[in-house]
Amino acid sequence: MTEPKRPETDMLAEADAANELMRLARAIKRANRKYHAEDAPEISDAEYDALVRRNTELEEAYPHLKRPDSPSSAVGHEVAASPLGKVTHEVRMMSLDNAFSDEEVAEFLARVRRFLSMGADEPLAVTAEDKIDGLSCSLRYENGKLVRAATRGDGQVGEDVTPNVAHIADIVPELKGEDVPEVFEVRGEVYMEKAAFHALNTALMNEARAEAEAKGVEFDAEKVRQFANPRNAAAGSLRQKDASVTAKRPLRFWAHGWGAASAVPGETQHEVIRRIEGWGLPVSPQFRRCESLEELLEAYRAIRDGRGDLDFEIDGVVYKVDRLDLQQRLGFVAKAPRWALAHKFPAEQAETTLEKIEIQVGRTGKLTPVGRLQPVLVGGVTVTNVTLHNRDEIARLGVRPGDKVVIQRAGDVIPQVVENRSREDERPAFVFPDHCPECGSEAVAEEGEVDVRCTGGLICPAQRTERLKHFVSRAALDIDGLGEKTIDEFFAKGWLESPADIFRLARRRDDILALEGWKDKSVDNLLAAVENHREPDAARLLFGLGIRHVGAVTARDLMKRFETLPALRDIAQKAHEKEGEEAAAAASEAYGELISIDGVGPVVVKALGDFFHEEHNREVWDDLLSEVSPPPYLVESVESAVAGKTVVFTGKLETMSRDEAKAQAERLGAKAAGSVSSKTDLIVAGPGAGSKLKKAAELGIEVIDEAAWAEIVRAAG
Repeated sequence: MTEPKRPETDMLAEADAANELMRLARAIKRANRKYHAEDAPEISDAEYDALVRRNTELEEAYPHLKRPDSPSSAVGHEVAASPLGKVTHEVRMMSLDNAFSDEEVAEFLARVRRFLSMGADEPLAVTAEDKIDGLSCSLRYENGKLVRAATRGDGQVGEDVTPNVAHIADIVPELKGEDVPEVFEVRGEVYMEKAAFHALNTALMNEARAEAEAKGVEFDAEKVRQFANPRNAAAGSLRQKDASVTAKRPLRFWAHGWGAASAVPGETQHEVIRRIEGWGLPVSPQFRRCESLEELLEAYRAIRDGRGDLDFEIDGVVYKVDRLDLQQRLGFVAKAPRWALAHKFPAEQAETTLEKIEIQVGRTGKLTPVGRLQPVLVGGVTVTNVTLHNRDEIARLGVRPGDKVVIQRAGDVIPQVVENRSREDERPAFVFPDHCPECGSEAVAEEGEVDVRCTGGLICPAQRTERLKHFVSRAALDIDGLGEKTIDEFFAKGWLESPADIFRLARRRDDILALEGWKDKSVDNLLAAVENHREPDAARLLFGLGIRHVGAVTARDLMKRFETLPALRDIAQKAHEKEGEEAAAAASEAYGELISIDGVGPVVVKALGDFFHEEHNREVWDDLLSEVSPPPYLVESVESAVAGKTVVFTGKLETMSRDEAKAQAERLGAKAAGSVSSKTDLIVAGPGAGSKLKKAAELGIEVIDEAAWAEIVRAAG
């Protein structure tokens, strides 16, 4: 008789194996309940995955000891008593088996081939997409109209969240298209973006602080119940009895599959997902079709390496056999399809000591706490610093110098603290400064914001050099020869303290020439570049000043309306001044004029008013305009083939700069955008165009080369 396969780590007696399986069943069941039903997980995803893997190992080694309540046969958790109604899924919502290595992915493909009796050379296409960390949701459409939405629950019975999903902008109430089946259940994930998650926790913290102040009691940040991560925030926001609460939470959705369907519009996974996208529901922008193991692993690595730049959390990559007829032949095991696999990302963590907390001041005045760590190796990289984000994050973690902390490299890039193991130690809490450590100005947080900022503006040394670097940057005045090192050196010498000082550098020609590395030609080139900008573009100058919330596009929108900088200043100050009946009336009119500009909202109006309200900012402004004379900002638009369209430039442009191309688009009455979306009308692609070109092909957007664009410009005159 063949001996059963044993776990490689240890050889257990059957009694010990049975006892461990019992403990694992209880632990996994509790973890499922806390995660799926209560949205309050007690263990990390990595710890949960380790429990599941150990259970699988033991069941494979001792199949006759598999329990009737085995976690390997369960999906999610049953729906307990809930104010939401229950929905029985017509087609069960399954879970996915996991892989944690390239070898396991190779074995998955080999297993599929063995099951189908496919030769090694026979084509086997597999789709790959990022596995978003959200809440599974099924949307049932009948005759194209959304009639019901339900959570996964235990896979068979979920909760009715139909009124709640009506407040999710990504979920359309009606599918658009001629080929929409009579019945079609779209399945996907409801999620919350990282910024929205942090804003929600900040709002909860602020509400609790305000409530404590109203009651006259001491505020205790550690007692505020906040969401542990974006997934829990999404689940808690969606599973609300009062849908108006959901309406206040910025939830998102994307589709990755389907359930019950009267007809399936395609023969492959790729075809059906693209049809769902065509009906108006978003899908993963990283969804792709791969032809080999190498392509699958390449897709995995690309998604893994880029996850730190995403606006949302993902925890792996999902693979699915592309052909639907093969999916049908492969079928299912107890709780997962044989034709799909989740390739999970590894959790890279390590424990170290937080030696001190320093406050850094950025260009916009934001005070960012940075933790200095005892060096520790995490994922092959030595980590010595960690961002602590903001004041509320420090309060949430309860961190202080000397604490033992667990560090994780988020997205394998950004180190972050995930746990404070010294929270209970008796030591004074860290006191976040209420004054700028650089200039001593008051440091405050705007209403509704968590970030604390220095109010010193252009008088703050920390902000001065960064603002000067921004002022001369390519997107602003673009002054050649004034790089970061030069600005730092000139600032240290006391020659540069404000933007206007740049235009007084000619008086220091001999001083600059005396510095190491400077010659007559390099000094003359620098001074000539400065002189060539004495009549700068007004929008670039405005953007270069670094006024909060006034980016390059907003600066152009403002200057299109007001043409001159003095006119903008006048109306911005009027909108801010409200003392006296006459001033209040003028402020209301000025505010209305500003707010009517497309792309300008209350936040921008307030930022402009705050800027000009500060005397030192007005002094810097006046000083600068005594040195430069920007002409009125006039954008001449002409009739053209692209008027009213959105154009994206990608790749290397060989006959013009990107800024010149965007200016041409504006002159032709088009809008120049930086990213490709369903709203994009035209792509102008140069050599080296990458992902934007691929996305354009997927969305069916017209693509032309630089020569064709030049012809459009010439035709418009």
